[in-house]
Amino acid sequence: MLTLDKVYDAARVLKDNIRKTDLIYAPSLNDKTNIYLKAENLQTTGSFKVRGAYYKISRLSDEQKKRGIIACSAGNHAQGVALSAQKNGIESAIFIPSTAPISKIEATRKYGAKIMLIDGVYDDAYNEAIKYQKETQGEFIHPFDDIDVIAGQGTIALELMEQLSDMEAVIVPIGGGGLISGVAYTIKMLNPKCKVYGVQASGAPSMFESHLKHERLELATVSTFADGTAVKLPGEHTFEICEKYVDDIVTVSEDEIASAVLSLIEKQKLIAEGAGALSVAAAMFDKLPIENKKTVCLVSGGNIDVNILSRVINRGLMKEGRLSDLTVELLDKPGQLRDVSTIIAQSGANVVRVRHNQGGKGMEINECYLSVTLETKNAQHLEEIKKTFIEKGYKISSSF
Repeated sequence: MLTLDKVYDAARVLKDNIRKTDLIYAPSLNDKTNIYLKAENLQTTGSFKVRGAYYKISRLSDEQKKRGIIACSAGNHAQGVALSAQKNGIESAIFIPSTAPISKIEATRKYGAKIMLIDGVYDDAYNEAIKYQKETQGEFIHPFDDIDVIAGQGTIALELMEQLSDMEAVIVPIGGGGLISGVAYTIKMLNPKCKVYGVQASGAPSMFESHLKHERLELATVSTFADGTAVKLPGEHTFEICEKYVDDIVTVSEDEIASAVLSLIEKQKLIAEGAGALSVAAAMFDKLPIENKKTVCLVSGGNIDVNILSRVINRGLMKEGRLSDLTVELLDKPGQLRDVSTIIAQSGANVVRVRHNQGGKGMEINECYLSVTLETKNAQHLEEIKKTFIEKGYKISSSF
């Protein structure tokens, strides 16, 4: 049973083993409210997960420790378990879905864990881990549906109460629900007036759907680059706690998550993974009633693969209209590229890529089209450039 005493005990155990992460004021993310960022992306192992994992492992008996530890994770829980096991001199075997970023897999391996890569998503890795646990009789450390793990995550709320005692709302990313369960329970026990909101990726809305129907539902599939929250079925404990203590749950799109990752980099100089930026995306795109409220966005992790980060940045730029494709129909004759380039330069945009193609479906034989990738200020700037081309007699095409 989850109690405040257990959360305080977790804080005592974790005091010398984790970081008390900063709370950063970030008004530029949404000028309608007062945003603060709880930077768990700067936590040891780069994620909040080490809190719950370490506390759970600290409570194992000597006999349990001898049998070894088993866990499954998309990456962050894996690192938390591996580090905690290493510190306690315990052997660990971690089951990780093959879709997890390479950076998370290798980081887990460096902590000394035995890695088992499983095709599929978290739930597939979970099933294999349970089979292995039955064979070896090792101690399974659940990533979210465990009261000790939930209590460990609840220590974040204790820190928040010290850092911003008059906070009015907290937005928390949700995968299986361990983080929001610990945070929501603790906050509601200490400050019941404070709203606690959850947010999921629209491609993995298991807790959102379950909360909506007031019953624990399993999704057939999940698909999101916020891999840390790609969970088909919420936990039994976490669903029950969320039903009781969470005020509302919303979803955000992949484009909105990408924009949040980009904004954290540009405006706050913080790196967040997709799952870690869910709360910021919800705040940025006005998904919740937080106007004029002191609102904490929990940035839950920063373990993002650099190759994925590059794609996410591009996606964020496109979402904001700062990286755009413009296609212009032209007569195929000398000087056309120069004229197009002149218009773009005078408009204050920058050409990143040019592709020239002769002919096309529905075009005259002597016509061609020029596809130009532009860096622009925003979507309005792009529309102004299109308007200039049209005024000068050019035809703009959206696709071919």
